[in-house]
Amino acid sequence: MQASLTHTIDGRPVEAVEFFDVINPATASVFAQAPEASRAQLDLAVEVARRAFERWRAVPTASRRKILSGFAAAIRAETQILAPLLTREQGKPLAAAVREIESTAARIEGLLAFELTPETLRDDERGRVVLDYQPMGVVGAIAPWNSPLLLATQIAAQALVTGNSVVVKPSPFTPLATLRLGEIAARTLPPGLFNTLSGGNELGRWMTEHAGIDKIGFVGSVATGKRVLASAAASNLKRVSLELGGNDAAIVLADADVDSIAPKLFSGAFANSGQRCMAIKRVLVHESLIDRLGAALAQLAKQAKVGDGFEPGVELGPVQNRPQFERVLGLIDDALSRGGRALAGGAALNRAGYFIAPTIVTGVAEGTPLVDEEQFGPVLPLLTFTHVDEAVARANATRFGLGASVWSGDPERAADIAHRLEAGTVWINSHGGSLPEIPFGGCKESGIGRGMGLMGLKSYVEPRVSYLP
Repeated sequence: MQASLTHTIDGRPVEAVEFFDVINPATASVFAQAPEASRAQLDLAVEVARRAFERWRAVPTASRRKILSGFAAAIRAETQILAPLLTREQGKPLAAAVREIESTAARIEGLLAFELTPETLRDDERGRVVLDYQPMGVVGAIAPWNSPLLLATQIAAQALVTGNSVVVKPSPFTPLATLRLGEIAARTLPPGLFNTLSGGNELGRWMTEHAGIDKIGFVGSVATGKRVLASAAASNLKRVSLELGGNDAAIVLADADVDSIAPKLFSGAFANSGQRCMAIKRVLVHESLIDRLGAALAQLAKQAKVGDGFEPGVELGPVQNRPQFERVLGLIDDALSRGGRALAGGAALNRAGYFIAPTIVTGVAEGTPLVDEEQFGPVLPLLTFTHVDEAVARANATRFGLGASVWSGDPERAADIAHRLEAGTVWINSHGGSLPEIPFGGCKESGIGRGMGLMGLKSYVEPRVSYLP
């Protein structure tokens, strides 16, 4: 069993008294232990983060950029250590883990290009009115298990760029790479600026309730996001940014080129074994294309190599944890019991670990949980439509509003349809992907606020209006 990592508080390793198991989803067996944070350790982390914040907020922007650029470089330099750790705890193929680490460093570097400069709102004989931005203080970053390093750092980077300090909590399913990230931060950032604590749901509740934390950045499920929001409001009305789940619809018009779009649709749905908030969760395809598109996607599903992330050529890894594995299988079984048909997959693989064969399902409709809910796994339902207006209405008839896409041989027509979709991000003839300079987030129950870009940075500061002579 791998030796346990430690919390990082005030730039120093802090041992735990209690530990919890970390399971490799490719084997369904324990391979490491992670430290369980106590309430006293959280209090200490918040205290030192407060002191670090008071120093960091006074650091000139150019100096902050240089320091954070060094942090990004140090992350890249440890790719060969971080990537295998990430694959073992998360399950994704090693090549995908390497890409996540590169994206993690790139998130920091991309955000360094922005500067929140004061804005003059009025300047006349009555005087001058200036709007500027002040950092909030201590930010609690609560990250999920699907892209643990990338999403923890995305929250933390926005906080640090704008002059805040952070306390980072990874998911208990994937704590190790983030704890290692805390060690890198201890070597490259001022003490107390970037603190890492691992633990379960109780630690997350303590953070949302903690009066010393000024803002929570959270990425995860809608249900947990609602609890985070309620808890944060009840404590000290702390600010909250929520990036939550999606039930992203892809609308495929009758003039789409099936051979061209099928691989892109498959990637948009099945990357990271479907465990992405922005993944395609349902396809609304014109009835004239259902047979051809269904066959093309089923062939891609059957050809995809599924296995342990360390196996050569593996494209898709396991579902990350047993509860999610059982949930996805339950959604598939329910859909098939209602008359759905699996064109590919439809069951777990006969091997150790949480592996589900990539599954394409037809013959289902709204009212089926596989269609209505966010499955967050390697299964994709295909639904047919006759008229475009019907497809748009059905795509919008959901409590989610994270992403959507339109696929057509006529991009201008697709863009007109895209403008009618209720989603935070809409793609034309592609789906997925985000950049540090572009805001990302959802409407409806898919979240509050936007992350990344100038808009994201502004959610980690408080605007201040000054009336000057």
